[in-house]
Amino acid sequence: MHENIRMGPVVNELNSTDEIDTLDKTPIECSITALGLIRLEIASGTPLEILWDTAVRENHYLGHKQLIGKRLKYIAFAGNRPVAAIGFRSASLKLEARDCYIGWSQNQKNMYLKNIANNSRFLIFEWVRVPNLASHVLSKALRMLSRDWENRYGERILLVETFVDPAQYQGTCYKASNWKYIGTTKGFTKQGIRYIYHGSIKEVYVYELEPGFREIINCTRKPYPRKPELLKRSKDKEKRIIMMIQQVDYDPALIKWTGINEDTIQTLADELVSFHNEFNDCFYRIEQHVLGWTYLKGLLSNIERKNVEAIALRYLGADPNEVRSLQKLMTDYRWYDNVMLRKIQARAADLLFEKEGMITVDSSEFPKKGNESVGVARQYCGTLGKVENCQSGVFLGYTSSKGYTLLDKQLYIPEVWFSPEYDRQREKCNIPDDLTFKTKIEISFDLIAKAQSGLFPSQWLGADATFGSDSKFRDNVDSLGMNYFVNIKSDTLVWLDRPEFGIPTYTGKGRPPKQVARALEAPINVSKIAERSDVLNWETVKLAEGAKGPIIAQIARVRIVENRDGILGKELWLFIRKDSDDKKRYAFSNAPADCSLDEMKRVSTMRWPIEQCFEDGKKHLGMDHYELRSWTGWHRHMTYVFLALLFLLKIRIKSLQKKFHP
Repeated sequence: MHENIRMGPVVNELNSTDEIDTLDKTPIECSITALGLIRLEIASGTPLEILWDTAVRENHYLGHKQLIGKRLKYIAFAGNRPVAAIGFRSASLKLEARDCYIGWSQNQKNMYLKNIANNSRFLIFEWVRVPNLASHVLSKALRMLSRDWENRYGERILLVETFVDPAQYQGTCYKASNWKYIGTTKGFTKQGIRYIYHGSIKEVYVYELEPGFREIINCTRKPYPRKPELLKRSKDKEKRIIMMIQQVDYDPALIKWTGINEDTIQTLADELVSFHNEFNDCFYRIEQHVLGWTYLKGLLSNIERKNVEAIALRYLGADPNEVRSLQKLMTDYRWYDNVMLRKIQARAADLLFEKEGMITVDSSEFPKKGNESVGVARQYCGTLGKVENCQSGVFLGYTSSKGYTLLDKQLYIPEVWFSPEYDRQREKCNIPDDLTFKTKIEISFDLIAKAQSGLFPSQWLGADATFGSDSKFRDNVDSLGMNYFVNIKSDTLVWLDRPEFGIPTYTGKGRPPKQVARALEAPINVSKIAERSDVLNWETVKLAEGAKGPIIAQIARVRIVENRDGILGKELWLFIRKDSDDKKRYAFSNAPADCSLDEMKRVSTMRWPIEQCFEDGKKHLGMDHYELRSWTGWHRHMTYVFLALLFLLKIRIKSLQKKFHP
């Protein structure tokens, strides 16, 4: 949950515990022995509480709100300098893994829940880089907690619980401090008197302050029904798999495409092993981890057709059982693919996030023969440029000055698939029972809202004309407080000036007309505006450096009023780009009227990277090579494509850093 918190220092050296001065950013980098004596002081109800609250609110990934019920907050000091903050509160009311571990009855729980505490926050200040400090502070806090809690509240603490988000952390300091992993949460949080499902599954760890606590309660541990089998390691098997991964058969075109330098290529195999190890807590068993390694290596390899069978035959041999095992990893085996996706997003945020970056959304199609694959139907296929039998997915990407990648996705299921005629097909393809029909616009907004409120609170949103031409989509993005820059169709109608309005006059005959304000002036097509020299001031600019050289285009912009079926809409920017082949592109933006032209030029090139991800994914990473027919298979395959893109992005950034900072 908390051992790798990102934060900067909050205070300068303190001459006394009630003196809070300015920030001292001097790093502390030493051994735990060299750091000297660590002391913890209670922050609750003292001047230090302001420090604790501010530090946790601004720097802990969960933020800070008033802790519910009983609580104790501590600040850890090395000498007179604060190095960490830790907090405890009353235990969770409902926690199945803990309740099974304790084994108490409901009456016993009602009596003894007050004797359980929850470690709700823990952070080591970012400027403090001392190995083993986290486990040291945690152990010291536990020793103080029992005494301090009883002194303050008159209750004896028997057991302490905590939650670790496996998408962010591995619980290293808790394991080092002898906490026990006992299961997972169900993904619910309490809001008022209700429990709301948020889907973020946490690992549950406990520490027994009183090893004989069950004798005090008079209970016996109960089995936990959902506890997964812990990942077991086999040194011989890992050694064999590492040797397999180190086969030098990366796609040469992929290496050239990513711009990886020669020095990095030599260590690429080791980098891949280390990279995939970051996700080993997504699997229940070492065998699953091995299969995941294999699939990722296959997507990065020079195999001509990167499907399950071809990858298994290349790396696992001709045994049909191995092919089936890899197939089951992508379709049937139980493992935390949702956790893997969240960890991919967290790593991408670390590498790329900038407030001025852009979330991008687009759809991509995958031609399919037959009608057995999940969501397949005759629909417009952008890959082929015509209506054809295909699947279509809605994808979310992210672009900043540091690079770009894909973040999220959902397969679009056509409305016909929800009819009774498709009942058997939905079951066969493992489509979730609670899935309801949503348009691509609705799916895209769900993905955008989740990213915007999570790891990517971005200023800009980019989309192609499929989404940008939909006024409801634009309104939804506007409601998130984001600036959008979205392509529109060339026949979109607008007004150049806000027209005069008239209300239809009721003559007294027939039914009164509907009292809707209508424009008296006719709207104009945006393609016609592009021909108006009296309206536009064209400027030739270099928009960006492309793969084939600088991107030169003519651009112009003008304020317009959107037309919504004859009804006056919002005032927006119309941005027009004319390329060297005279092809024109049109975009709407809700950016403020004082948004600079330079800023709009910058964001005008930030949407295309999601299309580049599709092109690169299909060309180099087998994004469209899958032969998986189920809902689970499609989403797991795309998650591994995202993982491959993230690995290449990480290697490329590292390679560039070596190039400029040898």
